[in-house]
Amino acid sequence: MSTVAFLTVKVVVAHNRYREAIPSGENVIVDTEIAQLRAAGIEVLPFQRSSDSIGDLPLAEKALLPLSPIYGRSAQRDLSRLIESERPDVLHLHNPYPLLSPWVVRTAHAHGVPVVQTVHNYRQVCSSGLYFRDGHNCTDCRGKLIGWPAVQHRCYRGSAAQSALMATTLAVHRPTWRSVDRFIALTDRIAAHLRDYGISDEHIVVKPNGLPDPGEPAPLGDGFLYGARLSPEKGLDLLLDAWQRHPDGSLGTLRIAGDGELRPLAEKAAAERSDVIYLGILDQEGMRAARRESAVVVAVPTWNDTLPTVILEAMAAGRPVLGTAVGGIPYLVGSGAEAAGWVVEPSGLADALPIARAGAPAFAAAARRRYLTHFHPDVLTPRLIEIYSSLTANSDHLPR
Repeated sequence: MSTVAFLTVKVVVAHNRYREAIPSGENVIVDTEIAQLRAAGIEVLPFQRSSDSIGDLPLAEKALLPLSPIYGRSAQRDLSRLIESERPDVLHLHNPYPLLSPWVVRTAHAHGVPVVQTVHNYRQVCSSGLYFRDGHNCTDCRGKLIGWPAVQHRCYRGSAAQSALMATTLAVHRPTWRSVDRFIALTDRIAAHLRDYGISDEHIVVKPNGLPDPGEPAPLGDGFLYGARLSPEKGLDLLLDAWQRHPDGSLGTLRIAGDGELRPLAEKAAAERSDVIYLGILDQEGMRAARRESAVVVAVPTWNDTLPTVILEAMAAGRPVLGTAVGGIPYLVGSGAEAAGWVVEPSGLADALPIARAGAPAFAAAARRRYLTHFHPDVLTPRLIEIYSSLTANSDHLPR
């Protein structure tokens, strides 16, 4: 990485890891960002909890688990000890749920430590974080003091009780979120969400995620790769419906990677057509191999997906992207001379598939170039350090 002169910064990176059985782009981004910061000479103190650990918690902590999104007593105790012993300059929060709680913002401020949060979803307002339910985009809870529609529709984990708890958590922590010193919005869409929530522009910075450079791309393969959680909002059913409108074999091979509630759809398509392969759950090396064999990566969510990591991985590997015109996908893929592929309305996906297959060779170099220009660590890591430095330079480190 290129060297840039910055203030010396010690940062706590706080994140509640999602379950490892369900691939999480957010986990990947947090791990990658920590590595990039350390490579730039920043001292990083990870403060993480994992949802995989819930089953192994002591009985006393399990009894308090329903309240952890609101407070998380053990997390606050441990964070206070870390801050007192290490004296960090800034805390960078990613996902606080369920074991950390947004209360970590208050704990950091009580010790005079400023807080940055990367906003990966819409959970300041929406109990599920998606603005999506029952197959369609939904903002019913936006603007409400308490998100009762989320309780009515069981938006959080399919449970009215857990949805009520999350809706209460969001109401309790409205002042907490508004005290965050700087929000990192991954795209302009997230920035608009924060402004709608009442956050002023001076507290918002738009900075996307980035990924390490995997090196020069391999020659294009053939066909398409879809790699995502197999859940309704990720668009697998939309893709398979569009695929079925073309004769078997006419588009090359469709490779599907991932797991989730729509897995039977993937298995059925693979059983019925010779040009569909279901790869199951793949680790990072498996995904790299699947990308090498493919020419186009497909990202077709129907919800306003913030910044799909699969698109960053595709562009870094010199694979053009066919995406739906939702959320942060237009921002990622770009347009005009900088376009790394094609962005279409969901209704136009079937028509776009043969265009993407034929045009992949012409867009491969542009996809790689867009990654190098906008999403490479040499571009993004200095920007992140500048955010930290701007806060620590003006911080008096006094409790709030």
